[in-house]
Amino acid sequence: MAQDIFKRRRFLTLASASAAALAAPTILSAQSTEGPVPGQVYQPKVRRNISSFHSQQWQDHFDNLNNGAILCDTKSRAVHYWSADQSIYKLYPSSVPLTEELTRLGYTSVTQKVVGPSWRPTPSMLKRTPGLPAVVEPGPDNPLGSHALYLSWPYYRIHGTHDTRKIGRKSSSGCIGLYNSQIAELFELAQVGTQVRLI
Repeated sequence: MAQDIFKRRRFLTLASASAAALAAPTILSAQSTEGPVPGQVYQPKVRRNISSFHSQQWQDHFDNLNNGAILCDTKSRAVHYWSADQSIYKLYPSSVPLTEELTRLGYTSVTQKVVGPSWRPTPSMLKRTPGLPAVVEPGPDNPLGSHALYLSWPYYRIHGTHDTRKIGRKSSSGCIGLYNSQIAELFELAQVGTQVRLI
């Protein structure tokens, strides 16, 4: 009887291995195929909430590192920070504006740092969505998250967000968003006068 159990187990093991071996080429070809497969509906790969960012060189964007520098790359959805003495380089995933019309590119600087900022909709936001509240005080419902770096451009900020689904996406009305833990770190590193570029 023990021999029968052993034979049955061996048969099942071999049968499973054979089935896996037969299925493997199909699985591999399905995984490696980028285009349509005859007889199948083509489903292109959908990329969501990911940043394809890479490190940058500050010299490609700034003449110097006086007061440090922040680069916001709206294409790769990443924020880069360099300290004035070049001892610190940070790279953070970010949210970026929803559309090109909402995106402002160029040079600016940090003009104010606020912990627990209040949020007020801009005139263009109120025009698009008249029912917005006049102000949202600090807390979990605040769109600016836990910290905000105000820029010299009116209404533009680098700020945190409580809605972590927004990071890595086109999801803002013009601002650059970071995870709350990461904006808290950048907030400590940056200072009023830190130069900023949006590309």
